[in-house]
Amino acid sequence: MSATLSEQKDMIEEVIEPYLLQRGLIQRSSRGRFVSASGWRHLGLSPPKNAVEQIDLIDTSKN
Repeated sequence: MSATLSEQKDMIEEVIEPYLLQRGLIQRSSRGRFVSASGWRHLGLSPPKNAVEQIDLIDTSKN
């Protein structure tokens, strides 16, 4: 992500990532970060099939 945005890694971790998490555009899991359903809608895209499966697994684990 830092290479794509031409930003330092620290800037991503300390400013951009918390903002995206707060806005609900990305979510954090034990396997890393992923674009949330809200994030896909914000981008005007449909989530890939495997992204939907990942979200379902995370939601199921909360119950």
